[in-house]
Amino acid sequence: MKTETEIKVWDPLVRIFHWSLVLAFTIAYLTGDEWQDVHEALGYFIGGLLVFRLLWGFVGPRHARFKDFVYSPARTRAYLLDLARGKAKRYLGHNPAGGWMILFLLASLTLTVSFGILTETLGEKSFIGDASKEVHEFFANFSLVLVGLHVLGVMVSSRLHHENLVRAMITGRKPLYPDE
Repeated sequence: MKTETEIKVWDPLVRIFHWSLVLAFTIAYLTGDEWQDVHEALGYFIGGLLVFRLLWGFVGPRHARFKDFVYSPARTRAYLLDLARGKAKRYLGHNPAGGWMILFLLASLTLTVSFGILTETLGEKSFIGDASKEVHEFFANFSLVLVGLHVLGVMVSSRLHHENLVRAMITGRKPLYPDE
């Protein structure tokens, strides 16, 4: 039987970023056609969050930094194969699949915000503005798909490693097992 203690993994700024992004994206997605002013304000807020996370990925504490959780495609592929077999290694910070998911989410949300701003700037009535609106909506929907995959990955990883990753993203702490 393993005894466990907890260790600090995610700093308060990463956690505030994460839950602020969850809330802002959810509301922005739901208000897109109905409350345009709220939608646009949240889009700019999300843009600010993304800039913060990009910077924090280089200067933040260990587990916030990209170099801590962005692994090579080969290592990520091996992790996913092990995950499919139910034998994936537990990572204290983000696992290789989670690291790539973060990059995909950041990129997709950046494109969503960028094309939203472009649409607002050009106006939806112009040809380019209409096209940018379509691209904005595509990436918003694509981001939603990525969020679903992210939640699924959190559920699978939580179950496989007997840890509550949602709780960890709230408290910033994860179990530390003696053999790690």
